[in-house]
Amino acid sequence: MTTLARKLLDQALDLPDDERLAIASALIESVEGDVDPGWETAWVKEVQRRDATARASSEPLAEWSEVRERILRRLATR
Repeated sequence: MTTLARKLLDQALDLPDDERLAIASALIESVEGDVDPGWETAWVKEVQRRDATARASSEPLAEWSEVRERILRRLATR
């Protein structure tokens, strides 16, 4: 990542969640093009399926803060 890109990322990470989401969505759209009209419906169904599976599991779910830390550590080593 270039210095400029790192600086932009650092500034973006300081923004509120809704603004970061808007920026992320705009960046993804700029790379992938327009969103498939059926995407949202398919994704909602997938989220519901995963939620039902997780709720049916006897294994406790990890806290988001722990999961986020693991993800950030993995990304930092790449």
